[in-house]
Amino acid sequence: MDLKDIKAIIDLMKKNSISEFEMEREGFKIKMKRGSNGVASQGHGEDYAGGNSAAVPMLPLTVLPPSGGNPTPQSLEQEISSPMIGTFYRAPSPESSPYVDIGSEVGPDTVVCIIEAMKVMNEIKAEARGVVTQVVMENAKPVEFGQALFKIRPL
Repeated sequence: MDLKDIKAIIDLMKKNSISEFEMEREGFKIKMKRGSNGVASQGHGEDYAGGNSAAVPMLPLTVLPPSGGNPTPQSLEQEISSPMIGTFYRAPSPESSPYVDIGSEVGPDTVVCIIEAMKVMNEIKAEARGVVTQVVMENAKPVEFGQALFKIRPL
């Protein structure tokens, strides 16, 4: 099963208001569930009996709000988190400059990095307005779903 097939399944789920989908085929198993907002909210392959395992990117980028309590400079920062499992890249190619550096101003549509998952390069957008205060991840290293990639100070 390739990414095109998975996207087709997601489209069918949206069009037909299907909240849960599960399929097993030739040692491959995929399970997807839609969240309460109508968007697919979780997807993953499961390794069993020597079958294949795959991560399916399904969640939108998560921007965490500041935590409560006394405001400190760190608590005013928001995290840009990984929406999928994959390999983190700061630039479009090894010879290129990073998309953003510390001090870069970003907007909701600003591409901040690429995460490679299943041989597909996925551009990750900031989805918030702010200034990059920290690059949390190291270039070309694996990332997990929900892992912090950058910290930004909201504008």
